[in-house]
Amino acid sequence: MLDLVFLAFIGYVLVLGLRRPFLWVLLYVYIDILAPQRIGYSAIASLPVSLIAFAAAFGGWVALDRKEGARFTLRQGLMALLLVYCFWTTGHADFPIEAATKWDWVWKALLFAIFLPLTLTTRARIEGLALVLLLSVATIVIGTGMKTILGGGGYQNLKFFVNDNSGIYESSTLATVAIGLIPMLWWFVKHGTIFRPHWLVTGFAVALTFAALLVPIGTEARTGLLCIAALGGLMLRYTKQRFLFIAGAGVLGLTALPFLPQSYYERMATLAQPSGDESASTRIAVWEWTIDYVAQKPLGGGFDAFRGNKFNYVMPVKQTDRNTTTVTYQPVEDKGRAYHSSFFEMLGEQGWPGLIIWLSLHLIGLWQMERIQRRWKNAEAEAERWISPLAAALQMGALIYLVGATFQGIAYQPVMLMLVGLQIGLNTYCARIDSARGLLERSALRKQAIASKMGGAVAA
Repeated sequence: MLDLVFLAFIGYVLVLGLRRPFLWVLLYVYIDILAPQRIGYSAIASLPVSLIAFAAAFGGWVALDRKEGARFTLRQGLMALLLVYCFWTTGHADFPIEAATKWDWVWKALLFAIFLPLTLTTRARIEGLALVLLLSVATIVIGTGMKTILGGGGYQNLKFFVNDNSGIYESSTLATVAIGLIPMLWWFVKHGTIFRPHWLVTGFAVALTFAALLVPIGTEARTGLLCIAALGGLMLRYTKQRFLFIAGAGVLGLTALPFLPQSYYERMATLAQPSGDESASTRIAVWEWTIDYVAQKPLGGGFDAFRGNKFNYVMPVKQTDRNTTTVTYQPVEDKGRAYHSSFFEMLGEQGWPGLIIWLSLHLIGLWQMERIQRRWKNAEAEAERWISPLAAALQMGALIYLVGATFQGIAYQPVMLMLVGLQIGLNTYCARIDSARGLLERSALRKQAIASKMGGAVAA
C-alpha cells in the first residue's frame, strides 16, 4: 500500500507537469530529499524514479518551459568547474572503485544545482522551490521529533524512514539541515503567498521549529548543538530586543534540561573534552594527516582518499570500580578514518584547487545575500518587501551549514547544493528587477532631455 501511495503521487505530479513543467523540478527535489524508493518495499524500489524525475525536469525545461530571464552566473560556473575537476580527480583517484561509487551521486547533485537556477525566473517559482525543499525535510524532521518525545532517541539508535546512515538520513547531517532551514520556515510565516500568513501557518511553524530543535537531542548529534548555538547568535542581528531574546533563550534552555536523558549529557560532554572520545580524537588526527597528505599531493587524491590514512594516538580510558575511577592512557592505531569535516574532505579529495573553488562558491553566496539584504531592506512595495528577509534566511541557512560542515563530510550534500541554487535564483531575480528599473530610468531621462530640447527650440 505504501508503494502504491508513493507511485500514485509521483504519477499525478508527472501528469500535472505536462501543463506546468516546473512541477517536475519540484518532484525531483522531493524524491532526491525524501528518497521514497528507499522507503518503499517492492515496486517503487525497483523503479528508477529519481532518474525519471530528473529526465522530466531537464527535458521539460528544454522542450516546454519558458526561458525568459534564465541566466548562467558566476557561481554556476564555479560548480561546473568543480564538476569537471571532480571528474578528473576521479580518473586519477587513489581508490578508483570507491571513488567511482561516490562520483555516481556527486555529479548528479552538482549538475542539478547548476541547472536549478535556470528555472527560478519568478517569485512563485522561488517560493515553490523553497516550500517543497522545506516540507520534504520537514517530513523526516516531524517523525524524528515524535520518536524523540516518545523516548525513541539515542546516539545511533533513532530510526528514520530509511534505516541507512547516509545522505540526509545521517544523524548529524539531518540535525544541520533541520536547524539551517528554521529561518526559511519563519520567512514563510510572514511573507508566504502559497500558504498566506494565518494562525494555522504560525502554529505549524512553532511545532516544526520545536521538532527541528529536538533532532539534535533525539540523535544526540554534537554538531546539532553547535548549529543551534550558531542559529541563536545569528538571530541576534535581526532581533530588536536582544537582551530579552537572550534571557528567553536561557530560560528555555534551563527548562529543557530536566527532560534531557543522561546519555545526551554524556555525549555533549565530549565537546569540552574531545581527547576523551575516540570519534573526536580521530578527527584531529585525520586532519593532521590530510595536511601532510596534501603537502605531497596538492591536487588531491580523489574521492575517499581518506582510506589511505593510518596513524597512532593516545586515548584515555576510564574504568570505574564502585566509588573509584581510574584513567589509563592506551596507544591506539587507526586507519581508513573519514575526514569528519567538509573543509578537509575537499582538501584531501580535490586538493587546493577544489577547496578554493568550494570556498569561493559559498563565500560569494554569503556576500550576495548580504548585498541583497542591504539593497532591498527598505523596500516598501508589497511585491518587493519579501526579498530582503528571504536573503537573510538563506544567508543564515548557509552559515549554519558551514558550521555543521566544519565537523562532518557534507561538502556535496544535495539539500545544501539546492540551497545554493535557491540563492543564485534569488540573486538573478533581483538583478533582473534592477536591470529593468535601470532601463526605465534611462528611458525617462531620455524623454526628459528630448522634451527639454523641444521646449528650448519653441522658446527660441
